[in-house]
Amino acid sequence: MSGFSISDTAFDIAPLRAQLLAQQAGAYASFEGWVRDINEGRPVAALTYEAYVALAESEGAKVLAEARQRFAIVDAACVHRVGRLALGELAVWVGVSAGHREAAFAACRWIIDEVKSRVPIWKHEHYADGAADWLHPLEKE
Repeated sequence: MSGFSISDTAFDIAPLRAQLLAQQAGAYASFEGWVRDINEGRPVAALTYEAYVALAESEGAKVLAEARQRFAIVDAACVHRVGRLALGELAVWVGVSAGHREAAFAACRWIIDEVKSRVPIWKHEHYADGAADWLHPLEKE
């Protein structure tokens, strides 16, 4: 079974996806969240993510366990970065394998929404003008 993890370095999604492959899985869905260059009309230079790692990994594991119960999926995994990320860098990845695409898509969407609302990870946005703000995790992305 795959899991939830916090990473302080860039990661490759290919081996993560490979862990989700199974003979009973006929579908795979994923989500990738990247650092973008603008938020609410303000040019963004970078993001810093901070987490309470032990609690984040525990709560993230609960989210994945709930997804396995809630949806007809084979497996799921999620990795979230922490530290300073440049524009275009991968910040979060979710992967789901399932027998059918409907369950894979639904579970993938549910997992990223739950991670954003429940897992203690905080986003500090650094703007091109030198200002910075902490963003509430439930603000529109």
